[in-house]
Amino acid sequence: MTAGSRGDVAPFTGLGQALVRAGHEVTLVTHGRFAPLVTGSGVGFHALAVDPRAELLQTPRGQGMSRSTSAVGKMVRLAEMARAAAARMTDGLLAAAEDREVLLLSGSLVPLGHGIAEGLRLPSIGLHLQPLDPTREFAPSVLGARSWGAVGNRLAGHGMGLAMEQVLSTAVLEVRDRLGLPRQRPWAAWRARERADWPVLHGFSPLVVPRPRDWRPGLEVTGYWWPYDRDPGLPPELRDFLDTGPAPVFVGLGSATVPHPERLSAELVRALRRAGLRGVFQRGWGGLAADGDDMLTVGEVPHSVLFPRMAAVVHHAGAGTTAAGVRAGVPAVPVPVQFDAGFWAARLVALGVAPGVVPLRRLTAGTLAPALVRATRDPAFRERARTLAARVRAEDGTAAVVERVNALRG
Repeated sequence: MTAGSRGDVAPFTGLGQALVRAGHEVTLVTHGRFAPLVTGSGVGFHALAVDPRAELLQTPRGQGMSRSTSAVGKMVRLAEMARAAAARMTDGLLAAAEDREVLLLSGSLVPLGHGIAEGLRLPSIGLHLQPLDPTREFAPSVLGARSWGAVGNRLAGHGMGLAMEQVLSTAVLEVRDRLGLPRQRPWAAWRARERADWPVLHGFSPLVVPRPRDWRPGLEVTGYWWPYDRDPGLPPELRDFLDTGPAPVFVGLGSATVPHPERLSAELVRALRRAGLRGVFQRGWGGLAADGDDMLTVGEVPHSVLFPRMAAVVHHAGAGTTAAGVRAGVPAVPVPVQFDAGFWAARLVALGVAPGVVPLRRLTAGTLAPALVRATRDPAFRERARTLAARVRAEDGTAAVVERVNALRG
């Protein structure tokens, strides 16, 4: 069970296929618009009612979130949308859980999914794509890269965990009532999971984010869960563009939306041309586009087949796109937009595969072009990216999940 944007869904398609290969019957429960992602994988699909793009991000509330310039403002608007969406998804989540043996819950749905699992007396496992549990080593990833010191980081982590429980508390209370469970305060549910060492597996590489030393038992970092891709190859127009010139730079913001995509696209084009580089723009949900002999705009193309052909990738530093760039072994220029993007952007810089961070609110041709020059012309960035990619690709992030599920089923 997962909810959110494409990056919150795609990794579970590959994980689901790994479970299918291990002999399990698997159903991905998420927004209906993502049903094509499991086509051919052997993973079943159960659609939830909410369309996160049309019914959330493109609404006045969603547009207000994209215009907000503060992390707190964005979080408040996201919480409002999540609360409304959870109320509409509850029936679908309950229906999907019927006649199942195990529930696997993404971070965005843990409070609600765990309540369903408890009411139906089913074992459950958390599957997180970001580090969400409190630690002294860094502040909550969804708040960016800022640190408040060891004590402050851990307190902030506890506060964020309780806030996530509170956001879904109304939907959780409804579920508990419907399933005949006693009512429970949000903090009590969270504390009960913590005291029971409820298992949570994290789908990112320990080379990118080492497991914090102060995490409780039951919290594991497994390695990445790569999306299932049917490898359709490159569209002919894109293939021709790549074959008729030097490797271009990828530019995309994934599911992030921006207030003025035309203005931003023009600034990105100016930066690429100032750096003497060609570009491949992916429209994404933000609607980026570029014209000219040295620029090409594409729609949905799997990053696994596109990124290895790039000189560098300029992206919004979402968890999924960050992982794809690491896997491809190409330098990055992260342009964090919101939430955990600042966290992942800082990790890329610390790993030496990105020359620096260019936050979206500060992006101009003048700030982006020098970072592009460094990323594409300093061979050290590509060498470090290739070395990291080889080590990350050698990990089997799905193995620990399969082992856990096998153990639950005896």
